[in-house]
Amino acid sequence: MTETLVPPPLLSVVVPVRNEVGNVGPLLADIETACAGIGAFEVVFVNDGSTDGTPAALAALASSRPWLRIVTHAQSCGQSAAVRSGVRHAHAPVVATLDGDGQNDPAFLPRMLEALQAAGLQAGLVQGQRVGRKDTGFKKLQSRIANGVRGRILKDGTRDAGCGLKCFRREAYLALPYFDALHRFMPALMVREGYRVVHVDVRDRPRLTGVSNYGFFDRLWVGIVDLVGVWWLIRRRKRVPQIVSETR
Repeated sequence: MTETLVPPPLLSVVVPVRNEVGNVGPLLADIETACAGIGAFEVVFVNDGSTDGTPAALAALASSRPWLRIVTHAQSCGQSAAVRSGVRHAHAPVVATLDGDGQNDPAFLPRMLEALQAAGLQAGLVQGQRVGRKDTGFKKLQSRIANGVRGRILKDGTRDAGCGLKCFRREAYLALPYFDALHRFMPALMVREGYRVVHVDVRDRPRLTGVSNYGFFDRLWVGIVDLVGVWWLIRRRKRVPQIVSETR
């Protein structure tokens, strides 16, 4: 019997989810539609300790989709940990991430992949920047203040580092110093490692079902500490090594 060779994926789409039973199906359908024209791809859902019907919904979706993989955390470890688990289990050299609540539109994935490829190896990250935010006025104000403070301190040229739509080189991501909330500081840390960051405007969508897993006060003080830590990391990075030769 001749074995059918499955081409390796060009893109791995990593989606962290926790208690998103009503969103995983519609979101996966949108990802499948968006990626249909880019070649071989895979989707890695990271179930971050969900306590609702999310695990059963993901298992049902995976039964008919060989390109869908599920990574499960025994308990919730947070979005950054879920993204890292997904990237570590990804098979493609390029990874895209988006939030599991459906607000990030997967239709922009091909454009972001194309932007990364067009920018060459000097680019490590394509960062989505949301337009037409569908959040509440308070949440939009919170995000505007956080991004303004972050931009002034880190000077990474990014107005919306919190957008979950990102496309990056897997090896570049895995070389970044890991800590909780890494996903909110990726542009600054990519620049720290000597990579270019490309920006693409993306459309925001309203959440389909459920409620946000994040609150204002449970992120405020932690965000301040993280910001100081990232500023320190950038200050401590004196020069990015440039390898010019290697001898066996």
